[in-house]
Amino acid sequence: MIIRIVSEGQYEVPSSFFDELNAIDNSIVELVSQENENDYRKELSKLIDMIKTNGKQLDDSDIVESNVIVPPSDLTFEEAKDIFTGVGVFED
Repeated sequence: MIIRIVSEGQYEVPSSFFDELNAIDNSIVELVSQENENDYRKELSKLIDMIKTNGKQLDDSDIVESNVIVPPSDLTFEEAKDIFTGVGVFED
């Protein structure tokens, strides 16, 4: 699975991590709907860290379509309200 973190590059992450990443994504959706900005920030950081830790960063010269696009770590809470709705960035 290819995941792009906006402004940080693409990572090839084993599909075996999909359920765990999706659970974090669902948690972020819930936190945003509850207006819980502090925990939202923690979970977004956790999501990005998990991708970087378990994925292999692709070279910028590799042109590969991303399966999932994750917003950057500095995404504002107001911007998150437009992105982390419904199923979030990982489709169930």
